[in-house]
Amino acid sequence: MRPFSNISIAAATLVALLCGTWLLHRGAETHTPPQPSAAQARAGGHVGRPAATALPHSPPDRVRIPSIRVDAPLMGLGLTPQGSLDVPPAARKNLAGWYEAGTAPGETGTAIVAGHVDNAEGPAVFYRLGALEKGSTIEVGRRDGGVALFSVDAVEVYDARDFPDEKVYGAARRPELRVITCGGGWSAVTGYQGNVVVFAHLTGSRPAAGAASGPARR
Repeated sequence: MRPFSNISIAAATLVALLCGTWLLHRGAETHTPPQPSAAQARAGGHVGRPAATALPHSPPDRVRIPSIRVDAPLMGLGLTPQGSLDVPPAARKNLAGWYEAGTAPGETGTAIVAGHVDNAEGPAVFYRLGALEKGSTIEVGRRDGGVALFSVDAVEVYDARDFPDEKVYGAARRPELRVITCGGGWSAVTGYQGNVVVFAHLTGSRPAAGAASGPARR
């Protein structure tokens, strides 16, 4: 992954480690995942639903994206000895990870979630990420029992050579989330040539089961 906060992370990580192993094994067959359309790109500025008040720190343990049928546990991701972001085990296709040295989803700042688009057996957790649309909801379950609710602001795809580091990983003044997988052009030699990135911001939360009931926190 690329620079995030004050941590220097090797630039080639997502392209190198979240690429299309399933497609590489399928040869000439075409099973490319959906890619975001121009209509889902960021329009500029903060748009969509109003931002909610930041939540206290709590590590996440699950991510759900109902509109594309994602419901997966989250593991903490650190850095490899080479300084790049580690990734979930490829064999566990319904597993995503979050960068636990950075912002936890729901806190003020930019939280990072990443996962495979496929593995040698077929589609993985974020295979349909490029089909996500603006306004869709992302739910992040937290170890405190609550759920952070994010609204999608944009879904974009970038070539690895033109990846906008600051736009994706830069600090934010409100609670924001990036969800990342491989995407873009595909080569039988090297796999995917870029990344799909979802931009979202916190719009509410649900309390832990058994907590005082009421409307979602704003």
